[in-house]
Amino acid sequence: MTEQPTRERGPDAGTAAARGFADRHIGPDPAELTQMLKTVGYAGTGELMTAALPEGILAGPGRPMPLELPEAAGETEALAELRELADRNRVLTSMIGQGYYDTITPPVIRRNILENPAWYTAYTPYQPEISQGRLEALLNFQTMVSDLTGLAVTGASLLDEATAAAESMTLARRATRGKGDVFIVDSDVFPQTLSVLRTRAEPLGIDVVVADLSEGLPDADAFGVLVQYPAGSGAVRDPRPIIAEAHERGAQAVVAADILALTLLRSPGEMGADIAVGSTQRFGVPMGFGGPHAGYMALREGLQRQLPGRLVGVSVDNAGKPAYRLALQTREQHIRREKATSNICTAQVLLAVMASMYAVYHGPQGLRAIAERVHGHTADLADRLRAAGFGVADERFFDTLRVRVPGAAAAVVEAAAERGINLLAADADTVGISCDEATTTAHLEHIVAAFTGGPVSGAATGAAAGGERAHSSAALPEDLRRGVDYLTHPVFSSHRSETSLLRYMRRLSDKDLALDRSMIPLGSCTMKLNATAEMESVTWPEFAALHPFAPLDQAAGSVRIVRDLERWLAEITGYDAVSLQPNAGSQGELAGLLAIRGYHRGRGETGRDVCLIPSSAHGTNAASATMAGMRVKVVACDDGGNIDMQDLRAKTAQHADDLAAIMVTYPSTHGVYEDTITEVCRLVHEAGGQVYVDGANLNALLGWAKLGAFGADVSHLNLHKTFCIPHGGGGPGVGPVAARSHLAGYLPNHPSQPEAGPYTGVGPVSAAPFGSAGILQISWAYIRMMGEEGLRSATEAAVLTANYVAKRLEPYYPVLYTGQGGLVAHECIIDIRGLQKRTGVSNEDVSKRLIDYGFHAPTMSFPVAGTLMVEPTESEDLAELDRFIDAMIAIRGEIDRVADGSLPSDDNPLKNAPHTAEALTAQVWEHPYSRHEGAFPVSELRFDKYWSPVGRIDQAYGDRNLVCACPPPEAFEV
Repeated sequence: MTEQPTRERGPDAGTAAARGFADRHIGPDPAELTQMLKTVGYAGTGELMTAALPEGILAGPGRPMPLELPEAAGETEALAELRELADRNRVLTSMIGQGYYDTITPPVIRRNILENPAWYTAYTPYQPEISQGRLEALLNFQTMVSDLTGLAVTGASLLDEATAAAESMTLARRATRGKGDVFIVDSDVFPQTLSVLRTRAEPLGIDVVVADLSEGLPDADAFGVLVQYPAGSGAVRDPRPIIAEAHERGAQAVVAADILALTLLRSPGEMGADIAVGSTQRFGVPMGFGGPHAGYMALREGLQRQLPGRLVGVSVDNAGKPAYRLALQTREQHIRREKATSNICTAQVLLAVMASMYAVYHGPQGLRAIAERVHGHTADLADRLRAAGFGVADERFFDTLRVRVPGAAAAVVEAAAERGINLLAADADTVGISCDEATTTAHLEHIVAAFTGGPVSGAATGAAAGGERAHSSAALPEDLRRGVDYLTHPVFSSHRSETSLLRYMRRLSDKDLALDRSMIPLGSCTMKLNATAEMESVTWPEFAALHPFAPLDQAAGSVRIVRDLERWLAEITGYDAVSLQPNAGSQGELAGLLAIRGYHRGRGETGRDVCLIPSSAHGTNAASATMAGMRVKVVACDDGGNIDMQDLRAKTAQHADDLAAIMVTYPSTHGVYEDTITEVCRLVHEAGGQVYVDGANLNALLGWAKLGAFGADVSHLNLHKTFCIPHGGGGPGVGPVAARSHLAGYLPNHPSQPEAGPYTGVGPVSAAPFGSAGILQISWAYIRMMGEEGLRSATEAAVLTANYVAKRLEPYYPVLYTGQGGLVAHECIIDIRGLQKRTGVSNEDVSKRLIDYGFHAPTMSFPVAGTLMVEPTESEDLAELDRFIDAMIAIRGEIDRVADGSLPSDDNPLKNAPHTAEALTAQVWEHPYSRHEGAFPVSELRFDKYWSPVGRIDQAYGDRNLVCACPPPEAFEV
């Protein structure tokens, strides 16, 4: 270990190129590190870490944990390796279907949304005034889904279709109290959806009954029924009889509907469904070997307060102008905890934005034309195959066929693969074929040749002749054809030219404050650099165009990335096994707890169902424990924010016979390294429980301590925090679960891919075998380019910057919690409560005033109400850190003016923040401070100013007057 304050250079630190990447990732340069260390009072970062970290979690006194990782690569070298891995993938034309389809991403959307840091580095829109652009795009998404499903309320997206289906199951149960514990599922659903339903149902005591609903509902006291529309086999069946029968029995009717098919078919809402779920992947979002993609959920009126995840609503600002915000259940996990309706605390925002822009790009006529072309190709293919003597299973279909080939399915699939097309072997006697937006007449000819064994004819008849002409056939039943207009809001018809759409997307991004503009000092969220070299390969077609159920020998490069990451993350954390399947931190939490549950059951200890959770814990912890079938018992925290060891001893003794686990976050949610962590692990293990450590704060440990080495049994990690996958406005994310060997056999697996997990696993928690595999290259590249030394240096810099901020702010704002030596970990909590009591200025006022200074606020009121949690990360240089600190000091000066009466308590720059350009240039200005003070509280802002597009938003108004679809343009008239 070096005591030097600088990041080492020279031959012992790897190549110059490799060090160059770490130096670019870590914001402070050596001179700045020296200056910060002097302020904090330490000679080197190693000395600081040794003072902050408990000795019991280190490799030895003052010794960090070694990491056996490849030597760091430079950007050019890492990208060359990724190119070589991409070349190992063999991307065939995918006609597998099963909920994943090839799609054409308009280049203007790919370049200006998916590849644009103004969109992908934004955070969840908890501060709505600086999130109006992405909130508007999400409202477009909600409007799009609501129109197509025919249901009144739509959320801002869910993690994938299978997760949405599982959430609909638990929602239906809540909405149908007093019924039995049976959820009926049509046998003709996607296999991954059924498997995720079963994984989620079992710990909750829900009995999933699978039945052929073409014959009616089975005799069961069910609270809900789910049908697929069109069915998993492709058949288009009328769901109205099942919906009516479900309602007669008092059950909720759920329809899993294909979003593109709904442009031609009657909507679920029109047919009486209570809930519709599905995926918007085929609206311009690449398959990406499984994700990320935006699932959707839409509800009938009356169920909106049961909606899981995010809901964007319309409210008004302090000038009475319409403004967007998150509505109703925002962060409900932190409010309701174990009573929360879901553990999902985010959405798939970036992908939902892409899907909504796809609808804006094409408009209703364009979407219908795509659907008609897809159906036309499918109908033409059915005609061709029938003419060749093959039986097509269903007469009524949209885009998918099941073709009977007794005993020859594997041979046909192989023959198609030789012609560059992947089909689905539904069983030994049946081949599945799904057409999509990218299907051409040439593909149809190759498919027919694969079935017949003959040459490609080159002949084209009917719809195939032009390839673009719609096919008029009875395959789309007349009684189910859509007759209702959709996407009638002007936003879906106003941007036909690329110029107009480009400018619309730019206007939206200009309204937002993302990481490409300034520091985002959110505690617990780790808004660090998302380097371009890490992001570059995401849109390479070799990665982006892979179907998640493609044969693994066609995905050798992507599988190698998965295996490398599994191995590297196991090494970094000290665990023995890693699953990358969970596609969010919430799903990783659930997977870890299900592994613990499976372990106890495997030992015959089915009575172990108590989960201890500290009162300071992230709210999703309690929600996840409840979803895993556990009973939550809260462990108190002491005045220092640490776990109250006396209370823990009492609880472990009380639950010695039924203790399943404890969930702790380390470093703690209060931003300190608790020196009792090894004792916590020992007490829980002695009581027969397992230790779950929430990996949200791993950015404070990498290279210095390993979770699995100091007593933890299982953790979820946040690749969108510590490992640089960008937050994307609130998603995508990846939440891998890592475990010690005795739990490894209970990690997630998948019915469609045996290589995705242990055969003894608990089942899938996500729709795709490897989760959001399309963005794993980001974290792969980060680890590959940082190496052991770079990762350790990043941790040291993160801890140093947090302590620097805490030290400089402490004279102005009390730092609520510190650990040994008066140090914090990678984040600190500053306390506003005393100031509020004296002046009336709240942490919300400080947060909104920071907008005027050009900053996103720190995390408000978590984990302690009335506070701000600050996490500067390792990626901010000293100038930006000081700019934030100076802003906070200036704000304290404004608070002091309120305290001494120089400014009224109800009319001051804090209470009126943020100040819009419109408000500041109004003819009348009646405030007791100048316009200049409102607009330019520090002089530098005169040269570089972010202007909030709206004033402070009335949160309560938006909940009292819920509007969650695009308001008419007249609403914005002055």
